[in-house]
Amino acid sequence: MTDAERILWRQLRAHRMLGRKFRRQQPVGPYIVDFVHFGARLIVECDGGQHNESAADQRRDTWLRAQGFTVLRYWNHQILNETDHVLEDILNSLPPLPQPLSHEGRGEQPKPRYPGKPASSPSPLAGEGLGRGGSQPRETYP
Repeated sequence: MTDAERILWRQLRAHRMLGRKFRRQQPVGPYIVDFVHFGARLIVECDGGQHNESAADQRRDTWLRAQGFTVLRYWNHQILNETDHVLEDILNSLPPLPQPLSHEGRGEQPKPRYPGKPASSPSPLAGEGLGRGGSQPRETYP
């Protein structure tokens, strides 16, 4: 990896970008992409000088977009010198996470195990003098 790729990967790996899962050096069709978030269909490419106005990169991006991916390309010097701006741009390109479900209205309260007693009350055998095995009386203290 280049220095720029290392810096970017340090921020994208291990769900560090708001819990988002990025993968590095992944095959997508006939291409290997630098970083990809499959759920968001977002590809991030780090480019050095060899990519300047590359016809091959244009064909590649066209194919990837036809598959439903968004392709973000950053020059290495951008990643090295403007890391926060690059990360903010990537974050803004991700769709918002779904809101967690509320705990309200998730069903009825548990019914008591024994009629007439609240669900948190002890077993009806508690305090009846039965030990662990149920055959020996338990000592009770006043």
